Amino acid sequence: MNTTTRRGPWVWGLLAALIAAVIGCGGYLASGDVVYASYAPPPERVEIIGPAPGPEYVWLEGYWRWGGSSYAWTPGHWVVVEQRRQWRRGRWHHNRNGWFYQEGHWR
Repeated sequence: MNTTTRRGPWVWGLLAALIAAVIGCGGYLASGDVVYASYAPPPERVEIIGPAPGPEYVWLEGYWRWGGSSYAWTPGHWVVVEQRRQWRRGRWHHNRNGWFYQEGHWR
């Protein structure tokens, strides 16, 4: 009996199941701590920014968050500025794995 021919259908079945699982996840792929989206985020929304609650506040812009199968808008909000720091806005990047979001942070 030739064992290589018996393994062939099993391997192809497993491969087909894995491909179906990835497609079923709506293009959600993860690599380490980075989550990749299979398509670009929508254009940014225009937000109406009201007056700051006080002089120590800064506006953090809203952004599109990837939810595994689609994007959802996360609205901007006011936060107290950390002492002598500036907010670096988060942004979307694209590479060979897809689209990923780099979180905003204080610097």
